Amino acid sequence: MTDSSATDALDHHPLLRRRDGHHARVTFEELFFDLVYVFAVTQLSQKLLTNLNVTGVIETLILWFAVWLGWQYTCWVTNWFDPETPRLRGLIFAVMLAGLVMASAIPGAFGQRGWIFALAYVAIQVGRTAYVVWELGSDHPLAANYRRMLGWVSISAVFWIAGAFVGHEAHMVLWTVAIVCEYVSPMFGFTLPGLGRSRTSDWTIEGGHLAERCQLFVIVALGETLLATGATMTRSEVWDVPILSALLATFFGTLAMWWLYFGTSSKDATDAIMHSDDPGRIGAYFHYVHAILVGGIIATAVGNDLVLAHPHDPLKTAYALILCGGPAIYLLGSAAYEKAVYGVVPASHMAGVVALLLLIPVAYSVDLLIMGWLTTIVMLAVGFWEGRLVRQRREAGTPQKAKH
Repeated sequence: MTDSSATDALDHHPLLRRRDGHHARVTFEELFFDLVYVFAVTQLSQKLLTNLNVTGVIETLILWFAVWLGWQYTCWVTNWFDPETPRLRGLIFAVMLAGLVMASAIPGAFGQRGWIFALAYVAIQVGRTAYVVWELGSDHPLAANYRRMLGWVSISAVFWIAGAFVGHEAHMVLWTVAIVCEYVSPMFGFTLPGLGRSRTSDWTIEGGHLAERCQLFVIVALGETLLATGATMTRSEVWDVPILSALLATFFGTLAMWWLYFGTSSKDATDAIMHSDDPGRIGAYFHYVHAILVGGIIATAVGNDLVLAHPHDPLKTAYALILCGGPAIYLLGSAAYEKAVYGVVPASHMAGVVALLLLIPVAYSVDLLIMGWLTTIVMLAVGFWEGRLVRQRREAGTPQKAKH
């Protein structure tokens, strides 16, 4: 099916967005839906902060991928379907309610509330996908893709529910398998025996809308980082020079992350996906790399909390790893994002990752405040470097769209 015929077919279903060649706007329903994820990201950062060990990192990582996949699959639905139609609006609000329950269960997800988390998550993934399959019927061009998707989220659901009722180690293993099912299956077109395989060329997404949705989630994550900074400041009884210095370090670090995303490549990303020969492929890339990028923001927020709460404390190994690792993960995700947009891996980001890793041995001879400033300086340096390159590209008139 050609792009034009696929688009024409999509326009014939009453619940689907009208494709007129213009950038589809993000609706108020979608923005309202994202509010649940502000809470979810806060829950994840707090869980990691209070369980800063190997087990805590693994648990938080598993839960983060669940949160991300629930949002991601919903984002694709609202890219194809019109959220302002009553039936789709009702679906979004139902998913939103289940998402609120899921996010509330995050602190006890590997304890007594594991079954609540699992059932809420399964209700989101299976319920939403089954509803779309039912609405599309059997003959719509998108129906086969959603039937395959329903197969994979149903397989994953077995592992989610089973994992909630076994011992801790098996719990983590089964939920990891569930994550792999849903995260990796799109890479293979949701292939299932008897149902065939989807192609990215069949995913006739509206590129500008998808890019904007990803950008809004980054804003959600960065906003949570600022909220955490403000909350920690509020709890401080004395606002002395070290606390104010810590505030500046964490604020400028967050500002550097904003700049590296919104000040350099985000506008070009919208053009790249809109002008790509295969927007479904680059759209899939966007979702994969944003899971890494936003994960780095969450980890960085934890480091910011530590710097603000205990500026003069010496660094433990866990503190050093989170303070350096969070920004490093963010830079890796940002580098993959720029690779999808420009077709090249930015040297500035790789240099920043190396610099952050080299700071880990330094951590044992400084306190949290100094370490916070060192990591912020690295992020600011990468931001200035990358900003200069972007200006040079734009002054030279270099094409900004990805090569796909």
